[in-house]
Amino acid sequence: MQDLSLTTFRFLKETCVQQAQPKLKAHVSLDSSALDVMTDLAIVKAETIEPGTPLAAAEKLMISRGVRSLFVTADFPCVEGLVTAADLLGNKPMQVLKLRQLKHHDLCVEDVMTPLSELDVIDYDELKTSCVDRVVATFKKLKCTHLLVVQSARKEGPARIRGVISVTQVERQLAQSILPAHMVAEPVSYA
Repeated sequence: MQDLSLTTFRFLKETCVQQAQPKLKAHVSLDSSALDVMTDLAIVKAETIEPGTPLAAAEKLMISRGVRSLFVTADFPCVEGLVTAADLLGNKPMQVLKLRQLKHHDLCVEDVMTPLSELDVIDYDELKTSCVDRVVATFKKLKCTHLLVVQSARKEGPARIRGVISVTQVERQLAQSILPAHMVAEPVSYA
């Protein structure tokens, strides 16, 4: 009788897990499809964090995942808000410290996140028929660093966050700035 089993072997020392290599986003022009600048959460796993996570841990997570924003979830997949590198490194922590008389190490994600109800949202169906120039115009008008893309309710399920667009990603793909430097947080430090 023929042996149909697969060949097996044992691990060598210092064997590592393959790390996901995100597909590099291609250069775009203002006439490119707006979908080219969206991180599609149907393809890329949404990066999440719990609201009670200390700010230092949130910064480390952003660095390790190579992202500048995290969805805040206490009961995944439901989203409470979004925390960005700008929230961690900008004025928000200092404002909360002054207001509540706390120490920096006492701050957590829920203290500086933007609640879902305060985030700017665009419709996926409108985005599908738009070009990058409309995304750029939206960032300039709103002076924000992230836009959430929502797909309307369908037979398959309720409305859901389908994607996220980061001004940093759009600028990288366009190879030009679209917002003044003071509007975008400095890169997260590795220190």
